[in-house]
Amino acid sequence: MKVIGVTGLPGSGKSILFDTAEEKGALVVCMGDLVREKAAERGEDSGTTARKLREEFGQYIVAELTIERIKEILEKDKDAKIILVDGIRSPYEIELFKESFDNFISVSIYASPQTRFERLVLRNREDDPEVYEDFLVRDNREIGFGIAEVVATADYMLNNECSLEEFKQSVADFIEKEMD
Repeated sequence: MKVIGVTGLPGSGKSILFDTAEEKGALVVCMGDLVREKAAERGEDSGTTARKLREEFGQYIVAELTIERIKEILEKDKDAKIILVDGIRSPYEIELFKESFDNFISVSIYASPQTRFERLVLRNREDDPEVYEDFLVRDNREIGFGIAEVVATADYMLNNECSLEEFKQSVADFIEKEMD
């Protein structure tokens, strides 16, 4: 079994990687989902819960909860070959995962700022920027969390400056290689 931490700036193609990997039989654990679960338990919105969890249990509580969840999954599903982790943003989180899982690797998805901005505008999620200046503010916030170092030091880099079909094939090849 292998645990793969996935990182990349907004609009880089992480959701395409997760969808393609799930089609190949990989499991995905989203760190944000754990925060949303805790928020529902507490009757709070996820932003409040994320802040309070960090105040109560330390800055890396979400990574710790994710590690616990992965261990629970592995207890139930002994045949799991790959579990992907969505939401890693700091080098310390990478270290926590490496300490917890012998077969942990990280993969970063790269796409240029202009490409990512265009994708986010087309995606049009509630929190996606509509103007480039807002996009840069969001990128700088992510970079402030430490994601730039995580991207730069990843074990593997997938380039997403290509067509959707080419990227999906690149992801499928990567996942199949890691499942062997």
